[in-house]
Amino acid sequence: MNRVPDSELTLVPGGTLITATAEEGRALALAIARHTIHNIQPDLDVLVAGRPQYATDPQALMRAGHVVAVEFATIAAANNYWRA
Repeated sequence: MNRVPDSELTLVPGGTLITATAEEGRALALAIARHTIHNIQPDLDVLVAGRPQYATDPQALMRAGHVVAVEFATIAAANNYWRA
């Protein structure tokens, strides 16, 4: 089993949802979504083996995009939508 070490499994990279820009917020949303998947399936071999199945499935890709959108909405709210 090629497992991600527990010390590398985090839910919020950097420990905060606060970002300077919406672009940084979007990058954080992607990182959080990826970290979530790694927390759910820490075995990298299993994770990689499943990619051919979902990488060509439009519905699976749209669901993944929805996860990122939800994370981004949370980050945007935490940052007062980047209004000064």
